[in-house]
Amino acid sequence: MYRSDISERQVPYIIRRRDGGRMSRAQLYDTIGTTYTETRRTEPRIAEQVWAALGDARTVLNVGAGTGSYEPWDRDVTAVEPSAAMRAQRPAGAAPCVAATAERLPFEDQSFDAAMALATLDHWQDPIAGLREMRRVARRVVVFTHDAGGPDRFWLTRDYLPEHAGLWAGRPSLAELASAIAARTEPVLIPWNCADGFYEAYWRRPEAYLDDHVRRGMSVWARVGPEAEQRAIRSLRLDLASGRWAERNRDILDLDAAELDSRLLIA
Repeated sequence: MYRSDISERQVPYIIRRRDGGRMSRAQLYDTIGTTYTETRRTEPRIAEQVWAALGDARTVLNVGAGTGSYEPWDRDVTAVEPSAAMRAQRPAGAAPCVAATAERLPFEDQSFDAAMALATLDHWQDPIAGLREMRRVARRVVVFTHDAGGPDRFWLTRDYLPEHAGLWAGRPSLAELASAIAARTEPVLIPWNCADGFYEAYWRRPEAYLDDHVRRGMSVWARVGPEAEQRAIRSLRLDLASGRWAERNRDILDLDAAELDSRLLIA
């Protein structure tokens, strides 16, 4: 299953740090990923959609696996995760985890029935190369990602953190990602009480974004920097107190689930 020609040396994806420095994806998650088991948990309704997309696959590779959320318990899973902090938080009995990156998966061609990647593509150095690697090692590919082409769909980006949209400048579009592996796209509805604390999860619970502990479970805040973060939170706090947020977003207040930017790629 393992390739002998792939060394353990991986090419890091460099990210701007909050203090203006630079770090790899692994270093980013070694820094902010220490609370992920508290803030980032499997959302059953999203898991159901992801697992259905895996079809009848028995052997599954989870790329950018983090602490192991969404790994199907009834299948033979192998995980890949470059961050030591994230690997250390994987629970006892979790799938075996290999220290590697998506762009250089240390497995032979067609080693798995399916490969999956959830909320991780935006941290890959080369998403197209990573997707093609997944396609190389697996007969089916399922990816939970987002459509960066619609920044106005989510109020947090639209009204408070436009810098979030700027993070994707020069990155492949959803259409380009899908084209790279001949994938179809499928919208993922985010329930109002989503258990997985990713960026869009609190779309109907805006007060949650005021909680620093909640924000530390979202890499976007580390990437936009402290000035943008504090400005956004200050403005949101004022709008919540004045009722402006509720007035501006009254069309979503009674929704049980929302279609925002989240998508599945299925190939």
